[in-house]
Amino acid sequence: MSRVSIENVSKLYDGSGDGEGKIVAVDGVTLDIEDGEFLTIVGPSGSGKSTLLRMVAGLEDISSGTIRIGDRVVNDIQPQDRGVAMVFQNYALYPHMSTRKNMAYGLKLTSDLSDDEVQQRVEEAAEMMGIEDQLGKKPGSLSGGQQQRVATGRAIVRDPEVFLMDEPLSNLDAKLRAHMRTEIQRIHEELGTTFIYVTHDQEEAMTMSDRVAILNHGEVQQIGTPDEIYNEPKNLFVADFVGSPAMNTFDVTFDGTTLTATDFEYEVSSTRAERVRERAGDDASLVLGIRPEDIHIAEADAENAIETILDVREPVGSDNYLYLEMEGVEECRVRVPGDVKPREGEALTVSFDEDDIHLFRASDGENILAEERGQHEVTA
Repeated sequence: MSRVSIENVSKLYDGSGDGEGKIVAVDGVTLDIEDGEFLTIVGPSGSGKSTLLRMVAGLEDISSGTIRIGDRVVNDIQPQDRGVAMVFQNYALYPHMSTRKNMAYGLKLTSDLSDDEVQQRVEEAAEMMGIEDQLGKKPGSLSGGQQQRVATGRAIVRDPEVFLMDEPLSNLDAKLRAHMRTEIQRIHEELGTTFIYVTHDQEEAMTMSDRVAILNHGEVQQIGTPDEIYNEPKNLFVADFVGSPAMNTFDVTFDGTTLTATDFEYEVSSTRAERVRERAGDDASLVLGIRPEDIHIAEADAENAIETILDVREPVGSDNYLYLEMEGVEECRVRVPGDVKPREGEALTVSFDEDDIHLFRASDGENILAEERGQHEVTA
């Protein structure tokens, strides 16, 4: 079994040199990763994601909490005895060793396999990674993509219970990153082993994972499938972090059935208004969120029409990103098909559907409509 259970795990470092205070890198994280699951931990720099992964690997001590791999508590078990293999951001290859020796070295140290068995595993992994013709070369003569394949192959030969990957694609160019994402997904499907993958790149997280865990300041903000994370963000941080371009947000007040922003008013249905009142209570200060692709160009007399001016049109191939001037917001972003090409400075009328809006409490950033939907599903 390669299920990983992380229960209320924290990591504290000593603060400044005067000995006072602690720096909380990971703060009470609880995650259950199922056997064979591909879970990605994503967050901004300093969010604690790599520290959490290193605690699973045994490279960082745990300040509090429990980590289990299978049925074993591994808090005090040495890294080489945990049944995990890790792929590092900088690949950590031995420069004086050939590809073959790099891939075999860890297995020789941690197993009693014969030399023939070790070499058979190396050759099978090299074939899986497409580097069978690179086995005699040293890392210095390999490209970044080839080094990444060697590092991954070195992990594969150990036949671990759990693969741990710490931003393994961050040193590659964009085209190779996209290709290697596909390769890692293929490897996961072939091996059926549990993968825990850390990245700051939301595109990697959304395209590769069975589930995504989003961290910020050492705390889990949301865990869910990529669809859940994108379509039902739990709070403003998740809504802003996931999506490119980012979700548009507008400070609004709620009164009756009207959401009032600086530059527009938006009327919601009586049913939606009642749901908002149930979840927001007496707090009339909200944040309205809408994804760029959910805003559409409309006729001037359309329901909930909003008058704007096009500031910048940014062509990105199949789509155009429109940046609109609106009072009270830094910028409003709209994504339209590539054949929609309004002129900069042109007056545009836009609108969006009620079913596409998100509403967050200004006080704590919680998505009150996501909460309501979750409650409704449980009741149903």
